[in-house]
Amino acid sequence: DALKKMGADPKKANPLLPVDLVIDHSVQVDKFGSPDAVDFNALMEFQRNRERYAFLRWGQQAFRNFRVVPPDTGIVHQINLEYLASVVFPKRDGEAAAYPDTLVGTDSHTTMINGLGVLGWGVGGIEAEACMLGQPISMLLPPVVGFKLYGELPEGATATDLVLTVTELLRKKGVVGKFVEYYGPGLASLTLADRATIANMGPEYGATAGFFPVDELTLEYLRLTGRSEEQVALVEAYCKEQGLFRTTESPEPVFSETVELDLGTVRPSLAGPKRPQDRIDLPEMKKAFLSLVQGEPKRAEVELDGRKETIQDAAVVIAAITSCTNTSNPSVMLGAGLVAKKAVERGLTVKPWVKTSLAPGSKVVTDYLRQSGLLAALEQLKFHVVGYGCTTCIGNSGPLPEPVAKAVSETGLIAASVLSGNRNFEGRVNPLTRANYLASPPLVVAYAIAGRVDIDLVNEPLGKDKDGNDVYLKDIWPTAEELRAVIAESVRPEMFREAYGRVFEGSEQWR
Repeated sequence: DALKKMGADPKKANPLLPVDLVIDHSVQVDKFGSPDAVDFNALMEFQRNRERYAFLRWGQQAFRNFRVVPPDTGIVHQINLEYLASVVFPKRDGEAAAYPDTLVGTDSHTTMINGLGVLGWGVGGIEAEACMLGQPISMLLPPVVGFKLYGELPEGATATDLVLTVTELLRKKGVVGKFVEYYGPGLASLTLADRATIANMGPEYGATAGFFPVDELTLEYLRLTGRSEEQVALVEAYCKEQGLFRTTESPEPVFSETVELDLGTVRPSLAGPKRPQDRIDLPEMKKAFLSLVQGEPKRAEVELDGRKETIQDAAVVIAAITSCTNTSNPSVMLGAGLVAKKAVERGLTVKPWVKTSLAPGSKVVTDYLRQSGLLAALEQLKFHVVGYGCTTCIGNSGPLPEPVAKAVSETGLIAASVLSGNRNFEGRVNPLTRANYLASPPLVVAYAIAGRVDIDLVNEPLGKDKDGNDVYLKDIWPTAEELRAVIAESVRPEMFREAYGRVFEGSEQWR
């Protein structure tokens, strides 16, 4: 309108660079534990954001070089990883010219794309707008810290355990304002999704970027996620020609400084209760929580589903499988499904005071969970899909059930959340959860069953089976072999092609 009033061509008001807007920060967990939760929460989201979404829908149709991924489609970083990122662009200003994909995003976890070999990081809104108008970003060349990985993750350890270990190490090292580049023989044992998990938490360990070079596993992932063979061939040819392709024969790069980690030393872990770098070995979790409690434990009686229950300090009131940090990784998502399946088979259930939620970062996750038959097991434990967006990870956990909220508020007991997110600062997850722990999706399921965090899950039983026998975490934990088999059977390129073939369409409400 302003250009038109000035007598200029309104069509000139377009971004000079390709811009993608993904709407993922507004869905809240209002309803949970039921099959219709996802539809109800989506409806509430549209009611709360009707004016905003009408404006964004107009923008989707009004501008060129600007795409909008509608609400309830997924999380920006996972959609970027699975679909939007090119790794190598084939054209510039309409001319055939291959050049590396780079990215700035208005969210700190933009760093996730470094796992795919695309250099990117988070910037402020004004910086992003300047880029859209063709202005460069200026910066001092940062020191580059080399992080050497060797060995393999041991049986029972997950990518989440690895990233919490990396975060602990790099926070002690001090990498603020620096790039981190991962190298070494250990890269060969990490899937692309594992790398993306590590890259995602760059802000938590303080780095501007946590970069993984392009290699054969990158090409495999591009094929798995339905990218065209022409694009994969371009990425391979360009990166090899430019010396950007990692092989086992590649010389070690020269870094400003280095850090090392033997992957074989990674142990099942959580982090909390207030900072992502405060890693806790799983067997130490009980002792770590009890150190927070002063005096006699606080208790409260609540009535849930017609039954009286007693909750006390350490009660898990939120168990959330959330955040692109982990929902982008089939090994931990299907791992959570296998834990749920084995738990259901043994007759275990989730404690009634736990608010459970499953918020995948893309609809592909639901597809492969359903294909594997594991979605039904998660739903039996009340981990129904509640939405496709950031939810609990950014504080959109929604209200606790009224009896639980009232009990926590009136008694001041230390309620806990366990989530597969990337941040757990006090007050972020929910105002009523004073202790918040980051954990892998399988551990989120386990703690929902336990209903408390003051438990040693290695040596104490989760509960009893149908015959009254103790059931331990080790009894329902999947083996690496089981995981590999279910991933091979369930995760297919056509799932990605189908889901992303209509990624810009949105729901009927959006249209």
